[in-house]
This record gives sequence, structure tokens and C-alpha cells, in this order.
Amino acid sequence: MTDLGGPGDHRVRGPGDGPEAVASQIADAVESLTALWSVAAQEASLRLSLHQLRALRTVQATPGLNLTALAEGLDIGLPTASRLCDRLAAAGLLERSPHPDTRREVQLWLTTHGRHVLGEVAGRRAQALAAALAAMEPAERAALRRGLRGFLTARDKVVPGVDGIE
Repeated sequence: MTDLGGPGDHRVRGPGDGPEAVASQIADAVESLTALWSVAAQEASLRLSLHQLRALRTVQATPGLNLTALAEGLDIGLPTASRLCDRLAAAGLLERSPHPDTRREVQLWLTTHGRHVLGEVAGRRAQALAAALAAMEPAERAALRRGLRGFLTARDKVVPGVDGIE
């Protein structure tokens, strides 16, 4: 179990509390959160892979984007993105339509069913996270909240424009 320090723990920190050590602890916590989210997503009525969920979330964030933009956003090849969209379209989650100005280009849109599935997955993930947070002491939740705010502020100073999608 990762020890991130408890509430009110204001002791002088040792070398294990430097940025590299804390980064390693946070990486462990993120892996745990990712696993929690993955399990919650798999419990939804329609089981989707993480790649499929990322694709749907990307289309949700940028309705009408083209296949090339999706492939770039997911950091996958164009043929892989095309097959991924084929599967999502076959499942009734995504639809393709010709671009009104460029006939060679196809736009991607979520279907009503796709929006419903993403909403269900988001709800299950929120429930799983809320359950984990409920098991924490109030002071621990408050410390986590303060720490996350501090992290996001520092991150924006170091790497401006990072949105943290996914």
C-alpha cells in the first residue's frame, strides 16, 4: 500500500519525500485509480475496451472530427482507428457522415446510444470513486483535495494548456 502521509503529518521530510519519490507514489495511486475505473467501465451494460472508451470520449469532446484527427488524438495508426470506428459503428455507438465541404473526408458523431453508454460508464466510475473516497477519513479527503488543487496549479505553471483528458 502506498503511504502518502496522513492528515496533520507535518514532520520534517526525508529524502523519500522528494519530488521523485512522491511522483512514484502518485504513479502507484494513478494505476490503482485506473484499475478502479476500468472495473467500473466493465460493469456497464455494454463492455468496451479502454481504446473504445477513449475513442468515444474523444468524439464526444470534439463532435464531427475526422478519422485522421481521431487517430492522432489516440496516438494510433489510421488503419487501426478505422477498424476501431467500424466496431463502434457496428455496435450502434458511432456514426460516420460525409463532410459537407470535403466529400473525401468523413465526420464522426456519437449516436444517442453512444452518449447513453458514455453516461452510464461515467456514472459507474463516479460511484466507484465516491465509494473509495467515502472510506477515507474527512481530514484525508480534505488533504487530498488541497493536494490535488496544488498539483493542478503547479502543473499549469510548468505545462500550460494541459487539459488532463482521460
